[in-house]
Amino acid sequence: MGKRDEGLRFVRVAHRLRTLGLGLGMLPVAAVLHQQHAPAWLWSLLFANGLLWPHLAWLHAARANRPVQHEQFNLMADSAMLGAWLALMRFNLLPCVMLASMMAMDRISAGGWRVLVRALLLQIAACALVAWLTGFAWQPTSNMFDIVACLPMMAIYPVWLSTVNYGFGRRIRQQNRLLEQLNRTDTLTGLANRAHWLETAAHEMQRYLRNQRPATLILLDIDGFKQVNDRHGHAAGDVLLQELAAVLRESLRSVDMPGRLGGDEFGVVLPETGLERAREVAERIRQRVERIGRGDGSPVLPCTLSLGVAEVGPRHVNVEAWIKQADIALYLAKERGRNQVCANPAQVAAR
Repeated sequence: MGKRDEGLRFVRVAHRLRTLGLGLGMLPVAAVLHQQHAPAWLWSLLFANGLLWPHLAWLHAARANRPVQHEQFNLMADSAMLGAWLALMRFNLLPCVMLASMMAMDRISAGGWRVLVRALLLQIAACALVAWLTGFAWQPTSNMFDIVACLPMMAIYPVWLSTVNYGFGRRIRQQNRLLEQLNRTDTLTGLANRAHWLETAAHEMQRYLRNQRPATLILLDIDGFKQVNDRHGHAAGDVLLQELAAVLRESLRSVDMPGRLGGDEFGVVLPETGLERAREVAERIRQRVERIGRGDGSPVLPCTLSLGVAEVGPRHVNVEAWIKQADIALYLAKERGRNQVCANPAQVAAR
């Protein structure tokens, strides 16, 4: 979604709020004008402001190339109009305070204190100008009729504004969760990326040091992956990596953590798993991968894995030493002919 689409979303929300707010705000203003026996032209201004202006403001912003900037202009226009109505109501206390407070709450929601300060300055200027033009009329007393006219806006608008703010907040939280997931996930395979996988391995290392709970690492890569890319292209190599990721997900428990460490190198963290059980898991993965290939009608790409397995033990001073031991086991698997699993017991220190 582009910036303009995001801007239009903001303008649509502002349009709904403006339509509701001005519609409800007409009631206390109308109550005051009725008691003042206001002339017809003033009533015409009220209906134009309350019923026509929200839709004119929407058209003004929606047709613009930069909707948000035009909506900021509309917000300032709202504030100026309110300032004028405060003076035209002769500063009737309850309607003026209520409308000014609702407007301030709305401005803070729309843009924070900076927008509020600008809106207040414009509102005060418009109020002072209209008050000067009308002779500074002053009738601050509010009666029961004014109170009743204020009740719909006092009851409905804050609830609606809070609902809108809650929706924005929920959307932001969802976006933050998505960003966090993207920051921890390899985009090609959907597995954990290197940083997240190393974090998980370090966590299991710390758990072993605290409670002596078993855990095992598997490091693996695809035999001859460079030749696959050279002969069949990088698109075919990407498909192969995705198929390997699918095999890993199918072969592991929900508590296990597979990750792509870079290129064709993958790793698996197996909590609460000893060396022999991890060797069985690694062998199952090797056998399944040996059977995978491209299923789009083209010749199947041969695929085998070399895997190194290492259980955490007392000789590991840190997670790097543990990973190095699994890497040594992986190197031995390659040295012995590839397409096999090699396990290093925890008692063997990584050199």
